[in-house]
Amino acid sequence: MSAEDLEKYETEMELSLYREYRDIVGQFAYVVETERRFYLANGVDVQVRDADGEVYFEVRMSDAWVWDMYRPARFVKNVRVITFKDVNVEELDKPDLRLPEDGPFGT
Repeated sequence: MSAEDLEKYETEMELSLYREYRDIVGQFAYVVETERRFYLANGVDVQVRDADGEVYFEVRMSDAWVWDMYRPARFVKNVRVITFKDVNVEELDKPDLRLPEDGPFGT
């Protein structure tokens, strides 16, 4: 496989992954970002740990989706991540998904 073919494959996989993310993001309560990966999850617990003066984060997530185009199974029941870098956890906004009554889909 040439470098150009590999780049095209990775671009197509990233686009496919983004489409999957867009379709499922509404099913999750949190977005979690670590230095290596991006997750969607419905349960998140972040613990700051200290081992011999070395501070790290232990992140446990439940009912999660893992942003990784090389993983065939991105939906997982539980995930545990250990990281020495910052962890970003954001709660997703849950807007009402009602369709406008006077729009083309109204009854």
